[in-house]
Amino acid sequence: MGKSRIPFLSDAELSRWKTRARRFLVRVRQVVPPGGRLVLGVLLMMGGLLAFLPVLGLWMLPLGLAVASLDVVPALRWLRGGR
Repeated sequence: MGKSRIPFLSDAELSRWKTRARRFLVRVRQVVPPGGRLVLGVLLMMGGLLAFLPVLGLWMLPLGLAVASLDVVPALRWLRGGR
């Protein structure tokens, strides 16, 4: 059992979670239109703030940030005149 940076996850489990997250973000990029990704990300982050409710949780905050960044990062590069 390898040592990962997260104490309660092994290297294999951490790798599996990273793969799932990458697959999810690729799927969101393919299916959801550009403006919708930002809205979806903000809604996920707002749901993460309601973590005291049974279905919603803190897991929604980083997921919402990742989904919203799919639109924000390219927009910031475009505004700065970058590639």
